[in-house]
Amino acid sequence: MRLPSWIRYLLLLLIAGAGGGLAALAACYLYLAPQLPPANQIREVEYQIPLRIYSRDMKLIAEYGEKRRQPVTFDELPQPLIQAVLAAEDERFFQHNGVDLKGLLRAFVELARYREIRSGGSTITMQVARNFFLDREQRFLRKFNEIVLAIQIERVLSKEEILELYLNKIYLGHRAYGAQAASQVYYGKSVGELSLPQWAMIAGLPKAPSAYNPITNPQRARVRRNWILHRMQETGVITAEQKEQAQAAPVSARFHAASPEVDASYLGEMARLQAMKLVDANIYTDGIRIITTVDSKRQQAAVNALRKGLHSYDERHGYRGPLAQLDVSDAPTLPSPSNADNEAPPQDSTDTTEVIEEAELEKTITGLNPDVANWAERIKDQRRIGPLQPAIVTAVGKKDAEILFRDGKRSPLAWDDIRWARPQLNNKYVGKEPTQASDVLSKGDVIYVRPAGNDEDRHWRLAQLPRAQSALVSLDPTSGAIVALQGGYSFSTSNFNRAVQGERQAGSVFKPFIYTSAMESGFTPATIINDAPVVFDDNKLETAWRPTGASGKFFGPIRMREALYRSLNLVSIRILRQIGISQAMGTLKRFGLPTDTFQRDLSLALGSASVTPMDIAAAYSIFANGGYRVTPWSILQIEKDNGEVLWKAPEITFCEHHCQAPTTGNPPAENNSTRHTDDSNSFENALEPLQPPPVMAPRVVDARIAWLMNSILQDVVRRGTGHQANRLGRRDLAGKTGTTNDQFDAWFSGYSPDLVATVWVGFDNPATLGWGEYGGKAALPIWMDYMGPALKGVPEHQLKQPSGIATVRIDPDSGLLARPENPDSIREYFIDSQVPKLEPARGPNGHSAPEQIF
Repeated sequence: MRLPSWIRYLLLLLIAGAGGGLAALAACYLYLAPQLPPANQIREVEYQIPLRIYSRDMKLIAEYGEKRRQPVTFDELPQPLIQAVLAAEDERFFQHNGVDLKGLLRAFVELARYREIRSGGSTITMQVARNFFLDREQRFLRKFNEIVLAIQIERVLSKEEILELYLNKIYLGHRAYGAQAASQVYYGKSVGELSLPQWAMIAGLPKAPSAYNPITNPQRARVRRNWILHRMQETGVITAEQKEQAQAAPVSARFHAASPEVDASYLGEMARLQAMKLVDANIYTDGIRIITTVDSKRQQAAVNALRKGLHSYDERHGYRGPLAQLDVSDAPTLPSPSNADNEAPPQDSTDTTEVIEEAELEKTITGLNPDVANWAERIKDQRRIGPLQPAIVTAVGKKDAEILFRDGKRSPLAWDDIRWARPQLNNKYVGKEPTQASDVLSKGDVIYVRPAGNDEDRHWRLAQLPRAQSALVSLDPTSGAIVALQGGYSFSTSNFNRAVQGERQAGSVFKPFIYTSAMESGFTPATIINDAPVVFDDNKLETAWRPTGASGKFFGPIRMREALYRSLNLVSIRILRQIGISQAMGTLKRFGLPTDTFQRDLSLALGSASVTPMDIAAAYSIFANGGYRVTPWSILQIEKDNGEVLWKAPEITFCEHHCQAPTTGNPPAENNSTRHTDDSNSFENALEPLQPPPVMAPRVVDARIAWLMNSILQDVVRRGTGHQANRLGRRDLAGKTGTTNDQFDAWFSGYSPDLVATVWVGFDNPATLGWGEYGGKAALPIWMDYMGPALKGVPEHQLKQPSGIATVRIDPDSGLLARPENPDSIREYFIDSQVPKLEPARGPNGHSAPEQIF
């Protein structure tokens, strides 16, 4: 049977058209292929992975980088997620060669009809081509480029490798790139731990990460998720029952920021700056991991101790009033709270959980009871700071109050957590103690509260953001490694790192260095110095200098040991005048202190020198380790995400004599250039080898003098200005309090042979802390609250007594060797060659006269 002529012509036309189309496609391929990057480059792709900083026990401290990404292998991707993605994006993925002709035909029809591409017709392989090699602009030529590259990619990669690339590369909203990052951001879990509706939700994001975002658009996201579940049933990968159960599930996504596990933002910033000098890499995109020297438990103890100490100081100086007073006359009466409404404070509140996305907060408020939402809406813009939670007072009783948080949770506020709030009159005086809650709070007050109590009785306490600031530095004295550091109350409110940038007068915490210099000049713990008034004339001063002691008392002739544990100013001045400024400066320089900035006068004996807490902590490490100078450092290792080590910290080796200057190591702990003036222990900032050679910690103080100073500093704790530390119940603690003129600065620096810690308290703009706020009151409690947990489980041990130390009994009044019949004799330690001569025979009054008085 012969076909009609018009049918023959039509068939010939179709064949010619198809041939022409294929020829055109072939021509396009031949023309475009040479101009495109070779597809095999995709095997060499490196994801942009953010910088992550960890503690030494691998707890996350911080994450830096524009993109959140955690690449995973194909084997780590759960099969239901893959099935959901294929159902949503490319059902025939395993059948085509990179191009789905049916999808392309649909796209060309839309282009011809609407003059634009509405549904891209892109396969997953084409999306991989676009994401890795092309821009996202909707152009006709780009679609041909995608096709060409997709065909090439399918030739060099397996289907599994293509899916792995796709599910690690795609943008899924909230700075999350890849399925693993999206799983962490939306659900706070690894992608393998999700449920079927959660996998379907993630699979719905590639099409439009904003429009179908489960946080910002939960309703649209639910519709998209349920359509994907329907497609999964159509393709046979789930049953109708599974689909119905998953579609009925609520939208459980909420924002999970990068979740640091330890609050060490100040140290994290230091490590970030140091790493930029140590490795030749783009640290924000190359998947760099910095492992620091920080111990996560000690770091959290440091943060908690510092904040507790600042709040205690703040409460002693009165309540400054609410953050705001809102008009709540039109607010509805709240229903009585149920047990579920009451918000129990968390055990640890850190900066790492401060930021709640506004969209997430809006979503929470929207889901509340309308009356509760009316109240919560009024404080949604108040921010959280560390442990401080904003709340609004909704009711005030005689001896209690009720508060409501931004998320609608409610809590009582007990009288014991309100009654401290005497009104602040100024920094020195407070008003009358309140007798009822209404003396302090009113309905509509916007206030801060903070967690208080113990594990069995956790509750909220009225609080305010402290105006005073503090810093705490803790070092391992055997190496100089920073085990804990907190540079202020909250990094989010002030990035200024007071631990390494805050140069403040040292006060009496400086005296042990002067006493060390004296011992190097022949003084002993039993040397007698006169604690009596003295006047100095100085041409540089308008009037004569009349230094005094903090108590105003004078002890007369007194042994050097007792003078230090009593922190007597006039004794320190007389010692410095006796040994000379030059002798003292030489000792201070060996302690690693920045002597170039110090005044060369007798005020140095009282701690007029400006130093950082890090300077003091490093110098006290010399007492703790027996005389070796170690330089603070904070980075153990820098590595890539795949474990490749880029840099490793050098070993620290104690060196007795003829120490070679170190040529490599961490940059100094400070954010700027090192302030140490001794080049033999400075660190270079140049690019380092994989592991630099050992760094020598030179002996800078005679072992016998270091041991004697340790003995005296232990007396400061046992019977002197630091006696409160005896409550820790340890016999291996030593340290020194420090307070500057008019209580502008309060210090405590102390240690065991295993751990050094220095605490400073003061105002950023120097001002008096108030009457009675000495180092033993403002700084020492912070030190104790840190050292207690930090030394938990660490056995006591004393600094090893070196050879050449003699133990004898002396007369406490004269400092001379006691006669056997002296009933008042006490034990004292001396360098063998400095044992004092025998006291003269006792007179009729039973005492011998002191000899060394000046």
